[in-house]
Amino acid sequence: MSDLDRSRAFLKDVKRLVIKVGTAVVTRADGRLALGRLGALCEQIKDLNFLGYEVIMVTSGAVGLGRQRLKHRRFVNSSFSDLQKLQVDFDGKACAAVGQNSLMAIYDTLFSQLDVTSAQLLVTDRDFKNKDFRKQLDETVQSLLALRVIPIFNENDAVSTRKAPYEDSSGIFWDNDSLAALLALELKADLLVMLSDVEGLYSGPPSDPRSKLIRTYIKEIHQSEITFGDKSRVGRGGMTAKVKAAINAAYAGIPVVITSGYAPANIIKVLQGERVGTLFHQDSHLWAEDKEIGGREMAVAARESSRRLQALSSQDRKTILLEVADALEANEKLINIENEADVAAAQEAGLEKSLICRLALKPGKIKSLANSIRVLANMEDPIGCILKRIELADGLLLEKTSSPLGVLLIVFESRPDALVQITSLAIRSGNGLLLKGGKEARRSNAILHKVITTAIPDTVGGKLIGLVTSRDEIPDLLKLDDVIDLVIPRGSSKLVSKIKSSTKIPVIGHADGICHVYVDKSANMEMAKFVVLDAKIDYPAACNAMETLLVHQDLVHSGGLNELIADLRTEGVTLFGGQRACKELNIPQAHTFHHEYNSMACTVEIVDDEHAAIDHIHQHGSAHTDCIVAEDHDVAEVFLRQVDSAAVFHNASTRFCDGARFGLGAEVGISTSRIHARGPVGVEGLLTTRWILRGSGQVVNGDQGVIYTRKDMTM
Repeated sequence: MSDLDRSRAFLKDVKRLVIKVGTAVVTRADGRLALGRLGALCEQIKDLNFLGYEVIMVTSGAVGLGRQRLKHRRFVNSSFSDLQKLQVDFDGKACAAVGQNSLMAIYDTLFSQLDVTSAQLLVTDRDFKNKDFRKQLDETVQSLLALRVIPIFNENDAVSTRKAPYEDSSGIFWDNDSLAALLALELKADLLVMLSDVEGLYSGPPSDPRSKLIRTYIKEIHQSEITFGDKSRVGRGGMTAKVKAAINAAYAGIPVVITSGYAPANIIKVLQGERVGTLFHQDSHLWAEDKEIGGREMAVAARESSRRLQALSSQDRKTILLEVADALEANEKLINIENEADVAAAQEAGLEKSLICRLALKPGKIKSLANSIRVLANMEDPIGCILKRIELADGLLLEKTSSPLGVLLIVFESRPDALVQITSLAIRSGNGLLLKGGKEARRSNAILHKVITTAIPDTVGGKLIGLVTSRDEIPDLLKLDDVIDLVIPRGSSKLVSKIKSSTKIPVIGHADGICHVYVDKSANMEMAKFVVLDAKIDYPAACNAMETLLVHQDLVHSGGLNELIADLRTEGVTLFGGQRACKELNIPQAHTFHHEYNSMACTVEIVDDEHAAIDHIHQHGSAHTDCIVAEDHDVAEVFLRQVDSAAVFHNASTRFCDGARFGLGAEVGISTSRIHARGPVGVEGLLTTRWILRGSGQVVNGDQGVIYTRKDMTM
């Protein structure tokens, strides 16, 4: 488990929590009661009460509501001439007395509608100086909670002896924020949730677009970084008061989360461990090394590290890869333990078998990955290769060279082995890398990332490879088109489509792997059986597995179709058919031809000839990998020339479409894009070009003094 995940692991054990409701949550901008918001809050508390949580509330808002009611009363009782006079503000204690009555009446009504009972407890600072009072308070709250009653606390400003109750910050507590922190300690709560009108603590005023939300407050880091804006529009101290109270509670042993009271179900999300709001915890200093830097900082750090990597010699970059391979093998046992924990959790959660299959690191997988990295390390250095050399003019030499793209963002699901392949390709190609894996592989990805980055020397820095730990960070990363150069999503069609529609950054990848095998009438049927079976059952969850089998109509009468179907059924493949195959084979009809099963199932359809097969593939395929099995080479050539897919095969399984099998060392993914890279994307797909011009003082000067030769000097 990563440190950032560990910081919220305690939430699963929370039983008693104090919820502090700010004035800005209780009231609207005009000072009137925010009934809709309060109703949603009470529904959340009712659900928590039903789930067995012990909920204690501390609410603000009485003074604001009282002022609103007194303003209305003064308006009703005043003459026109009275209203022309200077209006003196109301006494705060009077506002508190009137507003407290209204506030509790609202809570009582809302909770009664939900079949929940609430109780009012008004306290003052002076009360807590009495030990007997504190003991009685604890006993009263224990009794109420045992009866599933919701205690609602508020400072009794109407009779408080505080001289300036809206400014004074002295005493045992000085506002409802500090009261909530005090009660959390007195009543031995497991958590304090403070609801505000913003999502949490920001590095600056939330209205400033440069401010960023702080997910975990680390006093040693954030104390000097934060700039507070204006105080709350209605409460006493706004975020400044909340942070002060949160720090006091957290460092006394009560974790605190400040989050929005506007967002629905935020309290429940907090208790479920979601990274909602800002967490304050006494152990936060232990996570200082893993400070939650923003996406921009992570991308900039990856770029800086990539430039240091590019500055190394080819041999030094090769050595890094070899050390990564050795580190993986040395930590194989630890990696497998973490992976097995992920697989067990996925099985317990009832995730799809195809996902669990991709998640598991099978025996020998780590050794295989390490060997692939060594193959990649021993390949020719791809950086700075001269692709073309041209003599522009006498003494003027132009070179087109290979160059890293910069910073890559890879979003992938399930497969932790993809992290290893992608990382090794990034190192070989000199690119910085940000990785976001699926939560189902969280432990596997964390240990693999740690092993790999530990093997990267300090001269480059482990920040070359950044691991994004929260799904919430992806939308922000996709906006960073000035610091991230390429996005490669690896996962479901839904994931790929969503990313493509959410960013200006170039995206390469494939939305679906709808791969076809067409068996022509001229096919060698023994060969066809081997190809079809391998394409389907070698690894059904792979994107290059066969999803649709197309068969020439003549094979229906010759018996070839029945032979293929019998073999597929023997291997346990579930069959669905197109309109013609359904009638002929008496199998269920496929709801669509554009479907990626990722399992032991496929679609079968009968077609007239190779031209019909090509049309079918163009209409229903995903331009990934398609194959023809045929002995008629003219037919095969038509298929190979006309099928517009990233990979087109003749008499070979679609499963060969793979970076390692193509000799690329590894692959970052398979692209069906038509720009930049297509098919398995290896090192070359992660490179761009640079033009280098070497001269001896030449100037253009209107092209009068240059005689262009443009002689190709490429060897």
